[in-house]
Amino acid sequence: MNHDNYADTYIRGILNTVKTIAMVGVSPKENRPSYFAFKYLLERGYKMIPVNPGQAGKELLGQKFYAKLADIPFPVDMVDIFRASQFAMGVVDEALALTPKPQVIWMQLTVRNDAAAAKAEAGGVKVVMNRCPKIEYGRLSSEISWMGVNSRTISAKRAPMGKGFQKMSLNRQTMGGGTTDSSDRAEREKESGA
Repeated sequence: MNHDNYADTYIRGILNTVKTIAMVGVSPKENRPSYFAFKYLLERGYKMIPVNPGQAGKELLGQKFYAKLADIPFPVDMVDIFRASQFAMGVVDEALALTPKPQVIWMQLTVRNDAAAAKAEAGGVKVVMNRCPKIEYGRLSSEISWMGVNSRTISAKRAPMGKGFQKMSLNRQTMGGGTTDSSDRAEREKESGA
């Protein structure tokens, strides 16, 4: 797997498949990126499990904190690592010891550990590194375009409105970050060496 560049189909496939996400290293502080990512994914319908030994037994947005992955009494589909790169191998070891194993190990922005990724993949687990599922969900659902980020795609098509606040789905054509005829052609030319 090339961990420098992920196909949108790979990321979308993960985000459409996983339902239960254990976020290791999430902070209860409302000004921390991990808190924003946790809250966003929870609001999008994912079952979020906060994992932080310093917060064990407390709650984050109504979800019980666990000290470690092994303490979670039910299976998780994805482990989202919000810890520094040097701690990723330990989290991967914990995740691989779970029964059943998670389907995905996701390392947040700036978190990259190629040895940990190789070990997870050898254990049959998909890996994403140096990406944020909150950002990827927003980009692939076109929510991020509504928030004012330039998607480099010009379109007059409005995204569907949700109930109460703007909430979109991954199960629709992507406006921002998706493919077009010209980007498909450029990709084919790049692959053929033209």
